[in-house]
Amino acid sequence: MRKTIILILSLLVLLPLRASAQFMNTGSSSGTSQTAGSDSTSSQAETYSLKRYFNSLAQKDSMTVGWAFGGSVILPGTAQIYNKDYWKLPIFYAGMGGMIGGGVYYNSQFKKTGSDRDKLARNLFFIGAGLFYWGQLMDGVASYDSYREHLPGRATIYSILLPGLGQIYNKEYWKLPIYYGGLAVAGYCWYYNDIQYKRFQHDYNMATQPNGTYNGSLSVDNLQYYRDYYRRYRDYSIVATILIYILQIIDADVFATMGDFDVNQNISMDIQPVIIEPLNYDFTTNYTSVMPVGNAFGVGLNLKF
Repeated sequence: MRKTIILILSLLVLLPLRASAQFMNTGSSSGTSQTAGSDSTSSQAETYSLKRYFNSLAQKDSMTVGWAFGGSVILPGTAQIYNKDYWKLPIFYAGMGGMIGGGVYYNSQFKKTGSDRDKLARNLFFIGAGLFYWGQLMDGVASYDSYREHLPGRATIYSILLPGLGQIYNKEYWKLPIYYGGLAVAGYCWYYNDIQYKRFQHDYNMATQPNGTYNGSLSVDNLQYYRDYYRRYRDYSIVATILIYILQIIDADVFATMGDFDVNQNISMDIQPVIIEPLNYDFTTNYTSVMPVGNAFGVGLNLKF
């Protein structure tokens, strides 16, 4: 479980960096015109350095939505600074600080008393801190202003923060049951197989310990088999959950990018007579005449789509 949490956090950090690299040309600072946006796009094509990032926070340069999001992952509130939403900073920092403080307090109380009430309060406070952190990430992306109406980078980050939100942003609502259904099935298999794995792991430990209290009907070999079986399928379920999560991110990314393409629905066909000339007249029967014998008449078909 700890490895899974580390993997998910790694994806949360790496995916915004990937988004910022791919969508380096997908946005500019607020209030710019199309011409100014083109100049900004040319500037953004250069290597984005830490100096340029802090210049952007000082409103001396522009940054893409990917960099705004990536900066808030590492240093919460920087996207609000870039968006000039300074009044939101006390809300997010007070919320995160208060929730973390409450979680630390009740964690110390839980260590002293072992009370389930203190444990529940600790967990709720830490979850609240996580929600404030998640909220400032979502707000930074949603409030990012650009001359472009539809940003592929925003669709990608939406799906990173909340599965399916990128599809909603792309107005592809029919995909939501597919991804949510896949995540629900994979998540349930993960949950069920993990419970069964822990059950047989516990029974196996009881059966193999000298003073164990196991009195079930299964042998030690059978307990080991079922333990390994459910552990293997639990791991498969974890992989399936992660793959579906990544797939919906890629889907939001690709279809948001393709949305900028102008697809012409005009399909036409043109038929006309043509004269087909040989590649080499030396192989024809008469290459000195005005109309070489090697020429052939045919029909040309041109398709436009």
